[in-house]
Amino acid sequence: MNTDFRKNNLRINRLHKNLRRDCGRAIADFDMIEEGDLVMVCLSGGKDSYVMLDILLNLQKHAPIDFAIHAVNLDQKQPGFPEHVLPEYLESIQVDYHIIEQDTYSVVVEKTSEGKSYCGLCSRLRRGSLYSYAEKIGATKIALGHHRHDIMETLFLNMFFGGKLKSMPPKLLSDDKRNIVIRPLAYCKEIDIAEFAEYKQFPIIPCTLCGNQENMQRQEIKKMLNDWEVQFPGRLDVLFKSITNVAPSHLADTSLFDFKNLEVERRQSKFVKKNTNGVLNAVNLF
Repeated sequence: MNTDFRKNNLRINRLHKNLRRDCGRAIADFDMIEEGDLVMVCLSGGKDSYVMLDILLNLQKHAPIDFAIHAVNLDQKQPGFPEHVLPEYLESIQVDYHIIEQDTYSVVVEKTSEGKSYCGLCSRLRRGSLYSYAEKIGATKIALGHHRHDIMETLFLNMFFGGKLKSMPPKLLSDDKRNIVIRPLAYCKEIDIAEFAEYKQFPIIPCTLCGNQENMQRQEIKKMLNDWEVQFPGRLDVLFKSITNVAPSHLADTSLFDFKNLEVERRQSKFVKKNTNGVLNAVNLF
């Protein structure tokens, strides 16, 4: 029993260390958090946002900079939503927080056609509410709990169904230039997040608004990626690395790479090479 307990304890400590390392590396790579920041941490009640808050609170204690954390949840007035769960949890860990109450649920249900996913409209309304509150309190960063798997899913969603090669960036300036969104879990694996959340026994609140919808595009992509990970271990590691290693000259977006002037560039290169050789030959005469 003692041996099993020690092994489990070592496993959890290693898991926590890995999550902290990956989170810290993402924050450093993308300059997510700076001295004096007020980070608005968005909590949905799912495992990802709980883990994000836990890791950020831990990093806050040891970081070489000072920053504040303000936890926020949007109560969308879904029927049966346990309104007491998040406030009780946040009070138990003594975190500054606020619950935004806004009935986006009724709007989503009313505006979404039968058989269509609620996710698109729901996320837009939720984002608008969070952005407005962030401005109200003067938050300098808005932290969302999307992890590495979410980023890869979004990449394929946009490719397969939107005809775009884009995903969720670890750091984003909103379209109106008023808010900066950060994703501290961008490098974290979902399997690690799930295991750590289970160990911590966070009071998970399932999303009943869209969780039971069938044939959702994201579920199809999720299954594809999970199947790949089983059949080809390590493929997702390589896939995620490709997102951070983009070569615009080897794609076909004329707004990212100047294909039209390649001939000009070739002629300039020949001219430079010719003159350089001339200089070298002149030097060799002496």
